[in-house]
Amino acid sequence: MISKAIRMARVGSGSELAAALFLVLGFPCVMLAAIIPNVWFFAVAVAATYAADRYLHHCGSYLINRLAAVRAGLSIRFLVRELLLVLLLARMGYGEQTLFYVTVACLLAFYGMQAPQGAMVTLIRLRRKLPVVSRNVDFGPLGIGDAPPRLLMSRPAEKMLHLDLFAVIGVLVAAESGVEAIAYAGLALTLALAVAYLLALLPYVRPSRLVPPEGKILAAVDTWLKSYKPTVVLYFSGSKDSAYQVNMWLETMGQLDGRPLIVLRERAIVPQLASTSVPVLCVPGGVHLMNLDLSTVRVALYAANVGKNIHMLRVPTMKHVFIGHGDSDKLASVNPFSKVYDEVWTAGRAGRDRYALADVGVRDEDIVEVGRPQLATILPWTGTTRNPIPTVLYAPTWEGWDDNPGNTSLLLAGENIVRRLLAAENPVRVLYKPHPFTGTRSRQALAAHLRITALIEEAAAKRTADPRWTAKAAELQGEQAAARAELVRIEARLAELAGGASNARDEAELSRNSLADPAREAETAKLRDAWNSAYWRSAGWWQHQVVQGSTMRLYDCFNESDAMVSDISSVVSDFIASGKPYAVTDSAGLGAEEFKRQNTAVRAAVILSNEATELDGLLAAVADQAADTLAAERREIKEYLLGPDEPTSIQRFDAAVQALAARAEARNLGVANLGEPVGG
Repeated sequence: MISKAIRMARVGSGSELAAALFLVLGFPCVMLAAIIPNVWFFAVAVAATYAADRYLHHCGSYLINRLAAVRAGLSIRFLVRELLLVLLLARMGYGEQTLFYVTVACLLAFYGMQAPQGAMVTLIRLRRKLPVVSRNVDFGPLGIGDAPPRLLMSRPAEKMLHLDLFAVIGVLVAAESGVEAIAYAGLALTLALAVAYLLALLPYVRPSRLVPPEGKILAAVDTWLKSYKPTVVLYFSGSKDSAYQVNMWLETMGQLDGRPLIVLRERAIVPQLASTSVPVLCVPGGVHLMNLDLSTVRVALYAANVGKNIHMLRVPTMKHVFIGHGDSDKLASVNPFSKVYDEVWTAGRAGRDRYALADVGVRDEDIVEVGRPQLATILPWTGTTRNPIPTVLYAPTWEGWDDNPGNTSLLLAGENIVRRLLAAENPVRVLYKPHPFTGTRSRQALAAHLRITALIEEAAAKRTADPRWTAKAAELQGEQAAARAELVRIEARLAELAGGASNARDEAELSRNSLADPAREAETAKLRDAWNSAYWRSAGWWQHQVVQGSTMRLYDCFNESDAMVSDISSVVSDFIASGKPYAVTDSAGLGAEEFKRQNTAVRAAVILSNEATELDGLLAAVADQAADTLAAERREIKEYLLGPDEPTSIQRFDAAVQALAARAEARNLGVANLGEPVGG
């Protein structure tokens, strides 16, 4: 019943539903208390609405936006509370007394101050919004000043409106006790704090404290571009949840010869960007992007097929390449849109064959096999488990844009997979790392994810209390404590290295403070590797875990695990680089032979039905090399999917960039020569 109410109200938890009920029912109670009148009833009801309002804002409840849509927004709710306070005074016989008129006048004055406060906050935000947000680019000559403190700019409307608490409390205490001076003190404090808020904002609306005009900033960007002369661009557009798609290419960009540049299109991506010393320009406006001086760029790389790519694709002086954000047998890997690029780069021969079979207009001569540079950090399998018991990673992909049952194993097979792993005759450790988009489109997928999470957390709790594992925990208590201490030390150092950039109070400060520092980037990368190592040591090699968020990287989970269960996605292709056993779920029920025929990456996999009864074959291959009948197939499929080990992928990738840049340069020279006068 409660869960149904939660779904209908579109809230995230029972506590959020309770807060919503307190808010909705609280206002009629406040009105009733004012009419009766009863000060104590009024005070309790008002307190409930304040608390519920604050909680719903804190958890970012969907209901807050819905209330605003039906003209019951934040300001209205505060105004209603204040009007009902005035009604309470009138019903208690204060209607012809000084306290009544002073209360009305003070509350009106306080409400009137919302307009200038809102106007100043809006002006500051608008005039500190840059047309181009940057990282690792020095725009020092622009003289970007400090942003207002977060105390003033974070949730400013809430903070200003909540100042009426002092007035409300003062008036209620005065109404109950008869001591009117308490009401005057509360009203005066509310007005004084509101005036102080306005005065604190005032210095930041001066022209000297705002960022330079748009034209001056764009001119500075062009001046920097003419000085830096970028040669290769990684272009990306997407939601903040898709930041992983560009993050996977940052290290590769930093290793390229020439002068790389990263161009983003959405402001929300910038805070999600991983550490890099490569210059970054975020240009939300299409007109601004098309007017940037990118005349020195010869190669543009695209990590996703999105509409905004057209703003860069229109530039003929550079060659355009689709590199994607993964290499798999999904239909997205053979998108017909790919034929708009000059070249499509795939990891290995499989990508080339995939386009040939799909016949979507991408010519064979436009496909270049470059490997997957990101996979260099994946450790090869030694043939034995890393720990006394095997670790199996379950990494399902997301539900996709349609309801095709083959999109993800999460819906039909996920719980069966996890239950069988948890109940395996010989103990295994389960790591569950869902796709970042899981549940964003399908409520059923989100529900399945939550059930799987609950299963793993319950199993982990049982292991914590199981004598077999508590003994192991006691043996490693010192090592785990040391690892936890190391985590604290590393996190402190990472925060210190982040410095001004992570503490920037707005995008203008972020652009000003985020300057390139290769030494800092190198130390950050080393510390992140150390953090991952310490994390696994602190957790215990026997303990099941749900791994979410970007802190723990997918490839770190690969290195920690001995086998993987997944779906048709680039995750499988990437895991093949490890040489470890893996299983793929035939969620659509195609049958093993047809499933293999349609999906190259599963030809060396243990194929699971939705009941996951075939998991014993995977666990046997991990426990005993003699039972690993697919080892030879995995070696063959690895080269087919990802290309040869030598030359390295980064060498092949960089060579492809240089070769295409030379083609672009030759094309530009040819076009320029066509324009010369005859005999010139």
